[in-house]
Amino acid sequence: MTVHTTLGHLRALEAESIHILRETVAEFERPVMLYSIGKDSSVLLRLAQKAFHPAPIPFPLLHVDTTYKFREMIAFRDWYAREVGARLLVHTNAGAIADGTQPYAVGTQRCCALLKTRALLDALRAGGFDAAIGGARRDEERSRAKERIFSVRDADGQWDPRRQRPELWRLLNGRLRPGESIRVFPLSNWTELDVWHYIDAERIPVVPLYFAREREVIVRGSGLILAEQPFVPLRPGERAERVLCRMRSLGCSPCTGAIRSAADTVPRIIEELIATRVSERQLRIIDHDQDGSMELKKREGYF
Repeated sequence: MTVHTTLGHLRALEAESIHILRETVAEFERPVMLYSIGKDSSVLLRLAQKAFHPAPIPFPLLHVDTTYKFREMIAFRDWYAREVGARLLVHTNAGAIADGTQPYAVGTQRCCALLKTRALLDALRAGGFDAAIGGARRDEERSRAKERIFSVRDADGQWDPRRQRPELWRLLNGRLRPGESIRVFPLSNWTELDVWHYIDAERIPVVPLYFAREREVIVRGSGLILAEQPFVPLRPGERAERVLCRMRSLGCSPCTGAIRSAADTVPRIIEELIATRVSERQLRIIDHDQDGSMELKKREGYF
């Protein structure tokens, strides 16, 4: 693929995403952008800036903080929200945290249900938001491949894939029944490689965890767990050691593994991705805690 073709492809994706963002603001009364701090969120923010320039981004950012995100993610979140002039809302299920909820105490399913899904639904309801914009892509995971760009949630925030509405000729349907809301996915048609090409073309800042350097990790099979959460229990014979690695996907630190990599720049990450044949979410434990895990979580209200 030539550079010229790549840029043309990216500009077509960019135009589609900007159209979706403008449609969302035009059709809904209280949209909000879910800000996960990852690379897709950084791209979404740049698209939102372009969609409404020279006005500021016309909706707040909402980060559902489980309190178990990587420390570098939280530092980047606070800096980047200020940098782009966005209003940042942070919501935590404080009651569940006070009760000691963490993945090794209650299991990943229960932990996600309380700290992500319940917290998200409570935050959306408290804010009265009728449209939640997110950076999910269809190429990430099979249940996300089923989602429409405007994806309806019922009055309890839950998703039923049998109630998907057609989006023929790229026409988006924003009609809602009382109590319903919409999840909006402007990056649906992007791939992981598209995202990194766009980050490279636009010089978009991302969390430094994406770049390879030596880090202290616990080596567990083919997985590398960053040793920054004190409650991750060590198995017999395990100890923290220094490994050259990077994060390909960012989630909660106890549940997201790093990969061995020497890719320390965006062009090197792109080269690495072109050669890889495994999913970026292969090391996200929550995707594998049961068969069809992501779809079950989405039906309950998870993003």
